[in-house]
Amino acid sequence: MRPSRLSGERSVAIIGTRGYPSFYGGFETAVRRLAPYLADRGWAVTVYGRRGATEPEVADRRVTQIESWGIERQSLSTLSYGLSSAMHARSVRPSVALVMNVANGYWLPLLKQARVPTVVNVDGIEWERDKWGRLAKTVFLNGARATARHGDVLVYDSQVIGARWRSQFGRDGNFIPYGGDTMTSDPAVPLGLDRRKYALLVARFVPENTVPAFIEAAKSIADSHPVVLVGSSGYGGALDAAAATAAQHPNVKWLGHLKDDSLLHALWYHAGAYFHGHSVGGTNPALVQAMACGAPTVARDTEFNREVLRHAGHYVKPQPRDISQAITDLLDRPAEQDRLSAAARQRALSHYSWEGVCDSYERTLLEAIAHGANEAPARDARSGAK
Repeated sequence: MRPSRLSGERSVAIIGTRGYPSFYGGFETAVRRLAPYLADRGWAVTVYGRRGATEPEVADRRVTQIESWGIERQSLSTLSYGLSSAMHARSVRPSVALVMNVANGYWLPLLKQARVPTVVNVDGIEWERDKWGRLAKTVFLNGARATARHGDVLVYDSQVIGARWRSQFGRDGNFIPYGGDTMTSDPAVPLGLDRRKYALLVARFVPENTVPAFIEAAKSIADSHPVVLVGSSGYGGALDAAAATAAQHPNVKWLGHLKDDSLLHALWYHAGAYFHGHSVGGTNPALVQAMACGAPTVARDTEFNREVLRHAGHYVKPQPRDISQAITDLLDRPAEQDRLSAAARQRALSHYSWEGVCDSYERTLLEAIAHGANEAPARDARSGAK
């Protein structure tokens, strides 16, 4: 006898994040918004995650959380946790599985064998990220190929990523970006700072986020303006050490990884110049949230950042001198800060609302369910036999 499906008329299993609710990264932010939204709409929602990676005290109790097993090593964690999650989901057979990250493409056949349709968020171009070695890049590239072959419906968080998948893998998909929380009131200026007088970096500490160049630029920016660094590598290393050294300057604060959204949003809201240095990926969640908070933004000049910001930002080359000059110039121009802030808020409201994002995900999940129903073998209506 085959295992019955998860309870509920419609059920979804979310695979490939650190769990719900987690504050680790973009996938986790999306799940924090999507899981309760789907529960409100009558879905039975299950999120697979990792032990110790969630904040259960702020969870919506309608969302089922399952801790999967895996190997806690940077090179193996995504693959191992994805495998165990897919195996469990295969046994309980939800109506649809939402799978995050192409590294989990290897496990899509397990779900296909159980006739569980899949929606896969392909994320960025992981096989081109500097932080991965040759083996990891190969794993991601082959995972992307498996995703292109076995994923039922694909999701791209940027139009640029979608174009890349069409040209490289011959697969189209649905465009669903990330959303941002708009500020409903003016938060107090945090950490003894002054509004619009400080520079801000919010990023995971990896080279492709231009962190080394910004830390170098911070040395000169700090001679005239405060600098706040938010982020870490998560594993220690040279960039964390460089941030600690930079923070010895009396005008530099390094806060590490922040789980306090209210503090982070206040930092964006009051920043005089937010630097966004992400260079590989699609629509970046931090950039979208910074826009929703009205942060005047200087961004590394990439096709991804231009797609999201358009006219609501300044663009620079990834060199310390260029970054320092652009940041310092913006900090000294209040009128330009106001212009960029208003333009960013308007663009976030019109293109990157969580309501629109969650609605698009639900429609995509229903599309995948319909796709699966169309492909399933016909059954005898009286006996249930194939």
